[in-house]
Amino acid sequence: MNSIEVLRKYWKYESFRPLQEEIIRSVLDGRDTLALMPTGGGKSICFQVPGMVLDGICIVVTPLIALMKDQAENLRAKSIEAVAIFSGMTKREVDIALDNCIYGPIKFLYLSPERLASELVQERIRHMKVNLFAIDEAHCISQWGYDFRPSYLNLVILRELHPKVPFLALTATATSRVIDDIQAKLAFSGPNVMRKSFFRENVAYMAFNEEDKIGRTLRVIRKLGGSGIVYVRNRRETQEVARILAHEGVSAAYYHAGLDTLERARRQEAWKSNDVRVMVATNAFGMGIDKPDVRFVIHLDVPDSLEAYYQEAGRAGRDGKKAYAVLLHHQSDRLRLQKNLELGFPSIDFIKRIYQHLGNHYQLAYGAGEGLSLNFDVGDFCSRYKLDVMTALSALKFLERDGWIAVTETVYLPSRIKFEAGPQDLYKFQVEHAAYDSLIKVILRSHGGAFDHFIPIREHELARRVGRDLNTVVNMLNHLQKLEVLTYIARTDSPQIQFLRPRTDDKRLHIDSGFIRQRKRILSAQLDAVFGYLDGQVCRSTMLLAYFGEKHSAPCGVCDCCLAARKTVDLEDKLMAELTEVLADGPLTLEQLVLQLKSGDEKARLAFIQRRLDDGKLRINGSKYDLAR
Repeated sequence: MNSIEVLRKYWKYESFRPLQEEIIRSVLDGRDTLALMPTGGGKSICFQVPGMVLDGICIVVTPLIALMKDQAENLRAKSIEAVAIFSGMTKREVDIALDNCIYGPIKFLYLSPERLASELVQERIRHMKVNLFAIDEAHCISQWGYDFRPSYLNLVILRELHPKVPFLALTATATSRVIDDIQAKLAFSGPNVMRKSFFRENVAYMAFNEEDKIGRTLRVIRKLGGSGIVYVRNRRETQEVARILAHEGVSAAYYHAGLDTLERARRQEAWKSNDVRVMVATNAFGMGIDKPDVRFVIHLDVPDSLEAYYQEAGRAGRDGKKAYAVLLHHQSDRLRLQKNLELGFPSIDFIKRIYQHLGNHYQLAYGAGEGLSLNFDVGDFCSRYKLDVMTALSALKFLERDGWIAVTETVYLPSRIKFEAGPQDLYKFQVEHAAYDSLIKVILRSHGGAFDHFIPIREHELARRVGRDLNTVVNMLNHLQKLEVLTYIARTDSPQIQFLRPRTDDKRLHIDSGFIRQRKRILSAQLDAVFGYLDGQVCRSTMLLAYFGEKHSAPCGVCDCCLAARKTVDLEDKLMAELTEVLADGPLTLEQLVLQLKSGDEKARLAFIQRRLDDGKLRINGSKYDLAR
């Protein structure tokens, strides 16, 4: 099938969105391609369609574990074979999944970038028939970007494994410098950038200096109607603001990474189906959510980069109808962001101390721990060693950048099992152990493929079907594992930390201080750009587009700055007409003139009169004012 036939068969769309077809054609021609598309522009289609058209497997690298799981599940729902490999899976699960990619019918393999550090994964990829490497969130590879992730620097290894396979790099936010850096870091064969303008004609960007942020938020929500998102900076605020909105009669829920996965999914679905009108959330909310009818996105706290702000604000108005992105700021926001910048760059000694705390926390001997993945509760870790959370998180990022550890987001992994006994041995076991017979039969009837790979199970459902309580079923599964009848892995719902190298002492623990200094300069410049946006008096959309390299865009006409400028022009026209009329019968004193003008307040009238004197349209004769002839 060609690309349009694949689109119609599997995605049920009749035609591509703007730029999608050009990107797909470039990929099918075997060209390395960098695609810049705004949030909600349909990036996944750009690699999924050519992945289906071409013979072999498409490897997709993304740092967003929840997104890769969703995309893999969505592809399987379309009868397209896809698997995802990320932190939290056991070595055996990874081994089986990679084998299926080499010998089975898998068309898409989703990988977190950390996985590419593994020689096992590299060697298996070498033996796959790869048709395309798709790099999502490609800005993460650039230290000049707002969300630099050191693990992305491993991606060039893919070029060495399959030199002739094209790369498709995708991002929604990238400055000109980041665009060049992405292509260099991925060793593009030649420059090839396809971009869709970042201009959103239906989105009105607003930024207001506001002390009473909650009051302004309520007025915006009531005035605009429809569903929306209110972004805040921490988990505590999500609950507080959602409670205030609910008290004021606004249907609201809160969302942050601290909620368990099933609860997050439930709240997200309630918002998407409009059972909840407003979601109050940290920036953990929104990735991969394609809700078209979001009428407003309100930021109660200022993001630390224009890239982050543009991406979050871009979740408004994906249906093409009028929507608003409202940023509320105050002097306290600037002080907080500047303080956070300082906290984000701890000393080398502090970073080394964090590393040793990690080794002690998990009781790792020196020389041990390479490749080990463990649950990681940052709150518990910081409490135990009396650490500031923000400074500790920053230290972890620099340890990650230098290749010592990898830290992943909260990830939900359901319980999984795989039969280790073959069908004949299992039947014999059932005959000899009648107490386990009903449980094994339920598993076999409910889950196909349990002899070949790990399958997800729900212990509550198994308990209901075999007529036992939950604890009994869990104990039975654990006992079956001890007897080597099956492997049982209980569910997890926590962040993961992986030790990429054996634990070492401080003398051998190299931390790149030059990189830290440079990174601080980059983030400081990004913060200056945010403050410039807040203080700017020209079109908000023009300021954002200029930041992303679109230098000559026309004013949007709908942001707060454009509306203020238009209001000023309208007031000038009204005052000029009134001035001509009141002076038609002769000169007036300043006091008489200000009283007889009707538009604007006294301050605006006085400023208008001064401007007319400056441009020569008014003259003073003695104590009276008259039109210049």
